[in-house]
Amino acid sequence: MSVEKVLMPQLGESVTEGTIEKWLVKPGEFVKKYEPLAEVLTDKVSAEIPSSFTGTVKEILGKEGETYPVGAVICTIETAEEKSSNISEAIRNATKSTVKVKYNESGFSEFIPKQKSRYSPAVLKLASEHQIDLEKVAGTGLNGRITRKDILKYIELKKEEGSVAVHNPTAETVQSQPSIPAPSKPIEIEASAGDVEIPVSAIRRTIANNMVQSKEEIPHAWMMVEVDVTNLVKYRESIKTQFKEKEGFNLTYFAFFIKAVAQALKEFPMLNSVWAQDKIIQKKEINISIAVATDDALYVPVIKNADEKSIKGIAKEIHELTQHVKNGTLKSEHIQGGTFTVNNTGTFGSVQSMGIINYPQAAILQVEAIVKRPVIIDNMIAIRDMVNLCLSIDHRILDGYVCGKFLNRVKNILEKTKYSEKTVY
Repeated sequence: MSVEKVLMPQLGESVTEGTIEKWLVKPGEFVKKYEPLAEVLTDKVSAEIPSSFTGTVKEILGKEGETYPVGAVICTIETAEEKSSNISEAIRNATKSTVKVKYNESGFSEFIPKQKSRYSPAVLKLASEHQIDLEKVAGTGLNGRITRKDILKYIELKKEEGSVAVHNPTAETVQSQPSIPAPSKPIEIEASAGDVEIPVSAIRRTIANNMVQSKEEIPHAWMMVEVDVTNLVKYRESIKTQFKEKEGFNLTYFAFFIKAVAQALKEFPMLNSVWAQDKIIQKKEINISIAVATDDALYVPVIKNADEKSIKGIAKEIHELTQHVKNGTLKSEHIQGGTFTVNNTGTFGSVQSMGIINYPQAAILQVEAIVKRPVIIDNMIAIRDMVNLCLSIDHRILDGYVCGKFLNRVKNILEKTKYSEKTVY
């Protein structure tokens, strides 16, 4: 018999920590390998942690509601297995790292990880902003990995001491420098009689943090085109009942828009890119993230290789992913790899909006409500079905010229396509 450690896994790309929402087992309980141990929330997904071993739960170390870095020990299992799982070993190997530090002409530190996965962007950003030498920070992650919480704790500690430790580029020792003025504290708001206080859930806090990161790091720009989708509306109305009876799920307008966007992204691949500090990475795969909302949260599952799928195939995936969100069965593989986001804001009756980009993607497209409007055609007034497409872009990567051409290509596809059964299937 041996006691094995269960570690916080990495549930998605760039994920560095997870919050334990609920334990599904108790100490003394027997579990089989791959059986779920706990429900965990990350900034990407809510998922279950499977057991890496078969045995008896010996000790639960992670507390519900607490956040732990990838690789942290969250429980132990007494088992007869001699070797730890490949998953655990992979986590150990993935978290070993060192960092180089250099200083620019202004004396501000620039932190360069030897490998991209070693430090999260949040850690590097905070360290650079506060001129913190990462070698002086005690990491609480596996093998001394530094987390965002470690940086924040270090900053608070130095503020209490009245100084912030920085590495002097001209000396070998760390000297005490004047403290950096602390940012103004948020205004404390107290509830009045009759007010309802709603605790901020872990997932709502995660959404808030992601939105703030996107707005702080990405210079947003915005543009819009209006599209005449009268022919699309007529065709979809003519086949929607038959389609539902035959396929078992709805043929929504959203599927047509996603197909048009995927096709346009093949022609304008710069919109299918991410900002990577010293370079722009143009993604090969076209994986469309779609926003699916619940009463208290927003999830962004991904339709993989959308450009290779038919409208029917896209409609099926929309249905399946939406059901996963509603049933709470969304898994990490459902939300990984997105390269461009399309948001169906028209579902709520919106006719114009500016979306916040799904970090670190380059753009997000809002598909607004289809409404009937008078339009001038051949100097005559006609009632047409119109929709606004609103595009938010990362202005570090994209400019108005290429984005205008992209939007007009999407518009052209939607307006000029001769819709038929062949189009859908």
